[in-house]
Amino acid sequence: MTSLARDARVCAIVLAFGVSVLPGCALLRPANIETSKGMLSPAPLDIPKKTNCGATLLVFPPQTQPIYDTTQMAYTIQVNQVAHFSRHEWAETPSRMLLPLLVSALQSAGCFNAVVTPPFPYAYTHALRTEIVELLQDFTAQPAVLHLSLRVQLGDDIAGRVIAGKEITVHEPMPLRTPEGGVIAANAAAAKTLREVVSFVLAATSSARSRP
Repeated sequence: MTSLARDARVCAIVLAFGVSVLPGCALLRPANIETSKGMLSPAPLDIPKKTNCGATLLVFPPQTQPIYDTTQMAYTIQVNQVAHFSRHEWAETPSRMLLPLLVSALQSAGCFNAVVTPPFPYAYTHALRTEIVELLQDFTAQPAVLHLSLRVQLGDDIAGRVIAGKEITVHEPMPLRTPEGGVIAANAAAAKTLREVVSFVLAATSSARSRP
């Protein structure tokens, strides 16, 4: 056994017991790997505008499919298989990131008397429920694509019925075949999705008001 191999073996034994007494053992210590965190913070949105909806809208926190209900960033390199990056993750869960974006976008529409979130102890007229169906970086495509799918449902609380529902799906090309490229694409997809949500809510609210 060479001197280098012998020293490496001794270091491995020493490190296994959590003690380092040899200078050379520092080279064998596990590296302190930092995790990169991404955030959904889309650029300012071109939100549809409308006035006088005469409604208070309660926006519930998005429900999320279990595989995406985590700060772990999901990706696929093989059809029908989903994995999570080990060194890249979301700063918060998709639901926590998306809720304030939904509220801000709907407030910007200028249509509602108020846009609120639970817990809200006062009366409200409409409720928006959403579900994140998919938030996935797809490396099986060329170029790679970010898939964002959101199921939305608007309810009339006074009438006690669902007004309308829709599934909004955006496939956004990733500028880079990297997790960072996925975050960039996710923000672009989120901007498009938020515009679609606002358009859906405004149209559904107007349709409901025009009914006899």
